[in-house]
Amino acid sequence: MTLHKILLRAVAGCALLLAASCARHKIIPDDELALIFHDAFLTNAYIGSENVRIDSLNVYEPIFAHYGYTTSDVQYTIGNFSKRKSARLGDVVEQAIARLEEEGKYYNREVSILDTIDNVARRTFTRTVLADSLIRVRSLSDTARLSFSLDVLPGEYNVSLKYRIDSLDRNQRGLRSNMWLERSDSSSVSVYNATLRRSGREESLSRRFTTDSTHRRLRLSLLVFGEKPQRPSVTVTDLKVVYTPQTRIAVESLYVRQLDIRIFADEFLRAALPKDSL
Repeated sequence: MTLHKILLRAVAGCALLLAASCARHKIIPDDELALIFHDAFLTNAYIGSENVRIDSLNVYEPIFAHYGYTTSDVQYTIGNFSKRKSARLGDVVEQAIARLEEEGKYYNREVSILDTIDNVARRTFTRTVLADSLIRVRSLSDTARLSFSLDVLPGEYNVSLKYRIDSLDRNQRGLRSNMWLERSDSSSVSVYNATLRRSGREESLSRRFTTDSTHRRLRLSLLVFGEKPQRPSVTVTDLKVVYTPQTRIAVESLYVRQLDIRIFADEFLRAALPKDSL
């Protein structure tokens, strides 16, 4: 079966089931709907190549969310095509086909499929593990508020923050931030030392750490003094540590999830299509 027929059959099956929807939802513009069709087709191609059981897979919902829509929005938009005299769902399918064919000229098909599913999985399970919008340090005892220890899992941890050292700070030099990973044997690796700037303006600081099963903790000492600590006056804002799991773990987690309505899934479409069209 050609790519054109596969996509046409997919959207036709959805339209038959969803045309009756009358809830108030967003109407997705044709160009964005074509991108959704494109991503969904690549995902299905990956599912087919890996023999993944469709009843244990949740992949479409994150695709919709990536473009700012819900499953209901996609359902309603497809169903609404039957009411639009100046628009054809087939035209949107053609846009998706054209995009797929254009990409095929430059990228290996398997790499493109794997990259799509991997990014969907990683984006789905990325989460913030530490956040604080405002921390003021006005005494030496306050510095404990800028020390953190986080247990880690394999993946990536992105640390970011903004800080400002104002004119009341009595430490003329030597203020630093230290970050490092701790192994199971308590040894330190990936040590990062950053000198804090006394510009009087808000400055930014960020660092990415890659972890595996040998790492136990992420340590953050965001305010470290020189030899003779004096009274500080430092403000830290938008502190955030974001964790993204390893791709393999993210994809496996994605397989475990359930999707109540599986748009574009083969089993769903076969049930939707009239028997004489199969």
